[in-house]
Amino acid sequence: MAQVKVPKAAAKRSRSKVERSKVEPSSGNVFADLNLPDAEERQTKVQLAVAINREFAKREWSQAQAAEVLGINQPKISALQKYRLEGFSVERLLVFLTALGNDIEISIKRRSR
Repeated sequence: MAQVKVPKAAAKRSRSKVERSKVEPSSGNVFADLNLPDAEERQTKVQLAVAINREFAKREWSQAQAAEVLGINQPKISALQKYRLEGFSVERLLVFLTALGNDIEISIKRRSR
C-alpha cells in the first residue's frame, strides 16, 4: 500500500478547518435540516419509496415486472428506484404499497416540544 505524504502546512490547514466547523445534530429529517420546501412531504415520500423498493428487491422483480404489477410504465419504476419522486404523490405511493400486499397504518400524535 502506497503512502501519501501531505506537506505539514497543508495538514495544519486541514485540521484547523475541521476544528472550526460546527456540527449540528440532525432533526431526523434531512430535508428540514437543509431548509428545503415541503420537507415533511419529501421525507414521507422517501420512507414510502424505501418500502416499495424493498418489496421489489424481495421479489427480485425486473423493472418491467414491477411496472406491470403497479400498472405504470418502466421509466416510472426507474425513477422510483432512483428516488426521483417529484412525479409521485404520497397517495399514489400508498396505493403502490397496498397493491404490493401491504397494510397501511397511519398514526397521529401530538408533536413533542
